[in-house]
Amino acid sequence: MNSSSDERVISLDGCAVRVVDGDRVASVREGMPSERDLADTAEVFGLLSDPGRLRLLLGLREGELCVCDLAAVSGMSESAVSHALRLLRAHRVVTARRSGRMAYYRLDDAHVRMLLDLAVAHIEHSEVMHPERGN
Repeated sequence: MNSSSDERVISLDGCAVRVVDGDRVASVREGMPSERDLADTAEVFGLLSDPGRLRLLLGLREGELCVCDLAAVSGMSESAVSHALRLLRAHRVVTARRSGRMAYYRLDDAHVRMLLDLAVAHIEHSEVMHPERGN
């Protein structure tokens, strides 16, 4: 691409940045979530980055389970499961239903399930496209 008069240099956070498509950059920046929403989203992805918590969430894709069953599914201790579930509840990733002394956990909503389903589909697709990266 050759240099044209449409290319501009703008200052972003004190750094001179060359912008090729100023209208698109402005549109993307306008549609960017708020800083608080970005931080909240990053926290959710951080929660999903732990293999133990991810195992719990994947176990909940089929429906609700109690702490004992989640421990059996995940291979974690009941104490570790309870701790992970407290974090996940605090960030509205899972919710609980009480039945007497038992608590049954489930994914908070369809968005969480969709996020998990997409992540698993991505990995499965990656394994098909790049079998050398498989287990």
